[in-house]
Amino acid sequence: MKHVAAYALLVLGGTAVPEPQQVMDLLKEAGVTADKEQVEALCAQFAGKSFHEIVAEGLAKMGSSAPAAGPAAAVAGAAKPEAVAAKEASDEEEVDMDCGGLFGGDDEDY
Repeated sequence: MKHVAAYALLVLGGTAVPEPQQVMDLLKEAGVTADKEQVEALCAQFAGKSFHEIVAEGLAKMGSSAPAAGPAAAVAGAAKPEAVAAKEASDEEEVDMDCGGLFGGDDEDY
């Protein structure tokens, strides 16, 4: 993942097609150990396509793999706002808690 992030940073920084050595140099500057073979394989996989196309394809795949009933089930199981507000009002009672001078303003010296 760190290799992909470095590649993406180089693309966002203006390098259309980063070379493996550029990715390695960026990771080295960040203090991260990089695997040269993985960086070269990553650059080879991205050859011929723009990074933005690859990201768009990945997002499309993620969207198509989502469960079909996910959002509908969440909406169906949601409580009505009026019922939630009434329950919150009746269940909680206000408690005054001492924060121990968390935000200053107390005159005690520790």
